[in-house]
Amino acid sequence: MMSIDPPVALRARGGALDFDHHPLLAIWEVTQACDLACEHCRACATPARDRGELNTAEGAGVLDAIADMGTPVVVLTGGDPAKRDDLEALIRHGVSRGLTMTVTPSGTPLMTDERVRSLHAAGTSRLAGSLDGPDAEGHDSFRGVPGSVSESLLILRAARAAGIATQVNTSIGPHNFKALRAMAALVASLEVSLWAVFLVVPTGRAGASLLLTASRVEALLEELHDISVTAPFDVKTTAAPHFRRISMQRHDPGGARGLLRDVGADGVIHGMRGITDGVGFLFVSHTGEIYPSGFLPLSAGNVRRDDLAEVYRAHPLFTQLRDADALGGKCGQCPFRRVCGGSRARAWAMRGDVMAEDPLCAYIPRGASA
Repeated sequence: MMSIDPPVALRARGGALDFDHHPLLAIWEVTQACDLACEHCRACATPARDRGELNTAEGAGVLDAIADMGTPVVVLTGGDPAKRDDLEALIRHGVSRGLTMTVTPSGTPLMTDERVRSLHAAGTSRLAGSLDGPDAEGHDSFRGVPGSVSESLLILRAARAAGIATQVNTSIGPHNFKALRAMAALVASLEVSLWAVFLVVPTGRAGASLLLTASRVEALLEELHDISVTAPFDVKTTAAPHFRRISMQRHDPGGARGLLRDVGADGVIHGMRGITDGVGFLFVSHTGEIYPSGFLPLSAGNVRRDDLAEVYRAHPLFTQLRDADALGGKCGQCPFRRVCGGSRARAWAMRGDVMAEDPLCAYIPRGASA
């Protein structure tokens, strides 16, 4: 999945940061087909396409619905979007509706240099490639196919050569958390715009063995913040919204800059609302199911029968997720709950409750039990 800086996207469209009305970012899983066999795949992807996938006309309808509700950015993901021969047609349609269209292909030979140039011609704004280790040994073993890291590097370089902005997506777990600095050096060498770091959520193929402990997550996010201060690229996280809390704390020790002094009467720290499951974010599956995110596969409807905007704005699942005061456990007591809120997908996967506290956050709010 892709991360993008909210102010940049909203300035581009002149919109307001109103996550109750529309998400900033919509992800459409155009297919679950993929030739890789990644350990952490939330989609449990297989090589063959599903006959129940949304077709080209239905996909255009999804893009129309996204544009009509005021969402500026769309990510076409998978599986591997390169498995669809109508990918360029879908991108052109989205661009014609004023959408910023981005693509996250898998690191396979399907995404040739010629296909990359075709994506650029269709109007693709950004292409994201996955790199999960600083070398072939670390990446390929995680992705399940020898040569995947080489393909990802080729795709990223081809995109830059074609004039498409690029980003790197990295899933962090026990297999690579010690290589964070080496990964950052590799990302810098690729001259990308953004490094999107994912914490594994135990869904799909991903099991508990791919999870870090809460204390290790805290240390990792602190190191990631240190990297972000001098890195020649932006750094964002997925399924680790507490990175925002760490960044605020590290930038503003003791409230010196005033960030941590902006506290309401209820003791809650105010700031830009973080994008997370169902908050400024929605996900449409390959068969049209409407989810808060790909890592939180609880369906609130289907685009084949339901209005996408109405589902996002009014379905009880989405409205509950946007209510920071409904959070449970220490997340509900946390003064950072409006700018973080914890991973609702991880709470669901590990606690069976979308509003439970995030099991991989080590922060203990004042008054909460350890």
